[in-house]
Amino acid sequence: MPPSPPFTLETLATIVAERAESGDSGSYTAALTQKGAAHCARKLGEEAVEAAIAGAIGDRDGLRAEAADVLYHLLVLLNVCGVSLESVQEELQRRTQQTGLQEKAGRGTT
Repeated sequence: MPPSPPFTLETLATIVAERAESGDSGSYTAALTQKGAAHCARKLGEEAVEAAIAGAIGDRDGLRAEAADVLYHLLVLLNVCGVSLESVQEELQRRTQQTGLQEKAGRGTT
């Protein structure tokens, strides 16, 4: 049996989009999507805090699991808000054309 292709964020984004549109009552993604952007944003925030705590206490296994949750919930929020993963990747590419400090200065944030 040939090896399966690597799992990518693009793969997950496609799965999220398909399940969000499915209306399947057994789909967690569909249920989140139906609750709207504010709910999805809160879930992302909760997962981000859990990931930060796991990292701060050195819980590598916990951080790995929470990072997966963060990425999933971010993709759900992006989907609900109509922002493509591709556009986020384009923004990241644009930002890497200069140093992080130059990019940050250009945004006028500290």
